[in-house]
Amino acid sequence: MVSAKTSASSSGDRAGDLWGGLAAMLVALPSSIAFGVLVYGAIGPEQAGAGALAGIVGAAALGIVAPIVGRNGGFITAPCAPAAAILSALAAELVARGEIHPDHVVGLLGLTALLSALFQLVFGFARVGRLIKFIPYQVVSGYLSGVALIIALGQLPKLLGLPKQVTLAHGLVSPNLWNWTGITVGLVTIAATFAAPKLTEKVPAAIIGLVAGIATYFGLAFSDAKLLELAGNRLVIGPIEASGSFVAAVGARASSLLHIDFSDIGLVLVSALTLAVLLSIDTLKTGVVLDALVRRRHNSNRELIGQGTANLASFFVGGMAGAGTMGATLMNVTSGGRTPLSGIAEGVFVLLAYLVLGALIAWVPIGALAGILLVVAWKMFDRSVFHLVLRRSTRVDFAVIMIVIAVAQVGLIQASATGIFLAILLFIRDQARGSVIVNKLDLRVVRAKRRRLLAESEILDAHGEDAIVVQLHGNLFFGTTDQLFSELEQDLTKRRFVLLDLHRVESMDFTAAHLFEQMKGRLADSGGELLFSQLPSGMATKQDIEEYMAELGLVRGGKGVHVFETDDSAIEWMEDRILEAYGWTPEEEGAALELGEIEIFSEFDDATIAELSGALTTLSVPAGGAICSRGDAGDEMFLLRSGRVNALLPLETGKRLHVATFCRGDFFGEMAFIDQEPRSASVEAVTPAELFLLSRARFDELVKRDPALGGIIFERLAVAISKRLRSADTELRALEEY
Repeated sequence: MVSAKTSASSSGDRAGDLWGGLAAMLVALPSSIAFGVLVYGAIGPEQAGAGALAGIVGAAALGIVAPIVGRNGGFITAPCAPAAAILSALAAELVARGEIHPDHVVGLLGLTALLSALFQLVFGFARVGRLIKFIPYQVVSGYLSGVALIIALGQLPKLLGLPKQVTLAHGLVSPNLWNWTGITVGLVTIAATFAAPKLTEKVPAAIIGLVAGIATYFGLAFSDAKLLELAGNRLVIGPIEASGSFVAAVGARASSLLHIDFSDIGLVLVSALTLAVLLSIDTLKTGVVLDALVRRRHNSNRELIGQGTANLASFFVGGMAGAGTMGATLMNVTSGGRTPLSGIAEGVFVLLAYLVLGALIAWVPIGALAGILLVVAWKMFDRSVFHLVLRRSTRVDFAVIMIVIAVAQVGLIQASATGIFLAILLFIRDQARGSVIVNKLDLRVVRAKRRRLLAESEILDAHGEDAIVVQLHGNLFFGTTDQLFSELEQDLTKRRFVLLDLHRVESMDFTAAHLFEQMKGRLADSGGELLFSQLPSGMATKQDIEEYMAELGLVRGGKGVHVFETDDSAIEWMEDRILEAYGWTPEEEGAALELGEIEIFSEFDDATIAELSGALTTLSVPAGGAICSRGDAGDEMFLLRSGRVNALLPLETGKRLHVATFCRGDFFGEMAFIDQEPRSASVEAVTPAELFLLSRARFDELVKRDPALGGIIFERLAVAISKRLRSADTELRALEEY
């Protein structure tokens, strides 16, 4: 039963692929012929038939080879508008030289396609498929719109039937030169193509438009018998067989490469690279749309290899270059095509259509093809960009698009160079417009993990604005450093310490290093110091910033600059300096405190201290020794007489999170003392430590005799815990902003 279902499912998939391939062929074939005629027509009107054949052969070769290598089910590859625009512009440029024979121009076009295919293979094997996607949309939109405008301006003379030597500007104001037969055919084709989707979705609009144009042409032939003559008729494609057979035609185009000289590579190299990049972008854009339709993710690098291989095959058989095409791909998928077989079927159907209908293709009117290409140009031009001019925030983007479109009319190679330059400017603009500062907090807001006594906390609350912690991210380079300096300029004059946290910084250049030198000097003038923490080093995805700064002499032996491994150690250092400036001296290494010297008991009289002392036990712990562990049962509160201890939270990974540091005169373990639940964290001694232990059980016995004492103790604990919770709230807000 399972085998039968699987077989039926496979048969259904194959049927869907065949129908999808047939539907895709109906979309791709008319456009491929039109694109081929566009390219070869730039060499001369007599080359229209050769161009049609190049478009057909290209559609077949691309359709068959690309899915075999790329393995992207449902994806259709065929000659496309960007390829037609670049190759036709190159052909026109080569012909304009006046010194290159038309046959040699055909060979140079083939060489361009060959080099473009090789570039695509390099892109794929070098795994730069994702990088091509990072070209800004403004540049891509301007480029494609520029190509659309080139196609439209190139097809208007053909629609009007102007003689080759007449310019479009002159022809537009000279109605006496217009050929109304071609105009009528073209306009009917355009109207039918636009109206087709409203009439039916089963037949591609291009097919309906082409059939309408052909029908109009032969309808007009009833009143003009000359239209039924093929020889010398410049209103139709004309014969497309170079020497009477398909094999001979392919051979003739391949043999033209034998006349290619090594110096010819210089003539077409930039065009080939531009073609490769644009075809790759067009392919990957279509791939993203297909992914959304079929809910999968294609391999962009493998797709580029498949496209390069397909264009290589098209070159060898004399076909035109192409890319993944949106219209044919959508038609394929919506008609049931899902596997690579549908793409192969599309290529095979193109060949069958040529072999069966090859003689009839010669009668396809040039005006009809011009109409189809004008519709393609209309759909290709991004008209939504004009909305950008209405908003002040997007007018720069509009200007970029218009610049690329304008330069494209001068030359597509120049437009590609302009696009790359503008892409760099857009990147710098976006970087400079966005701040590299994540947040900026002073020591009234952010604190070290070292628990401070109430007296110390009061000093830091009053004078914490003397130091700030600045968390940076992104790239520190010439495009962002000026704004960074502007944002910190006031802090450099009124703060004693500025800590720069660099752990989210990806890269920096010499300009950023020079800025840090300026910041250090500005702070030094007012007696301040510059600190760095968490400098990226040895990271595979980040520049070794620590080594770079050391090579420049900024962090290695630099006076006025301090480097810390963690934010916490840097913040603790700044806290100590501020406390020292206001009369505090560290006492953690001093003699063990008596109970009355512990901060929360410091205001009790001698009688109360004596009474409490009876409930205490003492504990001595060497450096590294455990005081308590997470999950331990116990009701004691620990009073630190000397030394320093760390509270650590064990993690599931086996590591331990440093929660807090307690020093001489502080207390911890109050949670278990109050709720008598298991310990929430582990505590171990950093230095040799002496402690008092106040047991809850013994404390409760004491409170029975003196209830007022219990109220005072819990009130003191509540105040201290409240201070800690407020500090924790502030840190949580800072983390949320971070």
